[in-house]
Amino acid sequence: MQTQYYLELLGTGFFAISGALAANDKAQPDWFGASFIGFITAIGGGSLRDIILGSHPLVWISDINFVYAIIAGVILASIFFKALIKLRRTFFLFDTLGIAMFTIVGAEKAMSLNVNPVIAAIMGMFSAVMGGVIRDVLTNEIPIIFKKEVYATACLAGAAIYLTLDYLGLERNTNFLLSALIIIIIRIIAVKKNLSLPKFTKSE
Repeated sequence: MQTQYYLELLGTGFFAISGALAANDKAQPDWFGASFIGFITAIGGGSLRDIILGSHPLVWISDINFVYAIIAGVILASIFFKALIKLRRTFFLFDTLGIAMFTIVGAEKAMSLNVNPVIAAIMGMFSAVMGGVIRDVLTNEIPIIFKKEVYATACLAGAAIYLTLDYLGLERNTNFLLSALIIIIIRIIAVKKNLSLPKFTKSE
C-alpha cells in the first residue's frame, strides 16, 4: 500500500505538469492560471468520483501531500518548460501510466464503498480521465474522449478486468500491476495502430 501511495503522489504530480503545459499551449498564463489548470487536471477526476460516491473529505483535502505534489509539478513544468515541450511523446507515456494507475485506484475506492462492480468500473474510468476532460474544456480544446483515440475505453476495459480478477481471488498487487499493464498496452497499441471505436453515426 505504501508503494501505491507514492505512485499516486507521483501520478498526481505528472498530471499537474501536463495541465500546466496545456495551459501554456493556448496562452501565457500567470502563475495562478497555470497552477489552477494543473490543480484541476490532477485532482478533477478523483474529486468528481468522491463527490458522486458521497465520500468525504476529498482525498486532497484529507492529505496535504497531494497538494504539495501538484505544487511541485507546476514548479517543475515552469523550470523545465522548454525541455518538456520537446518531450511530448514522453508525456504521452506519463499520461498513459497515470490513467492506468488511477483507473485501478478509483475502482478500488468505489468497491470499498460497496457499490455495484459496474459502477466501480465507471468510477475507475472517471478517476482517470475526468481531470483531463475538465482541463481541455477550460483550455478550449476538444476533450480527448470525444476524439478517435481509444482512451476512456481502455480505462473501462482495465477496470473491468481488475474487478473480474479480484472476484476470482487473484492476489491484489499482482492484479493491480496486471490490470494497469493491460490499460497501458491497449492505449499504446491503439495510438500506434491508429485504432478507434466505430463512429456513432456515419457521414453521408
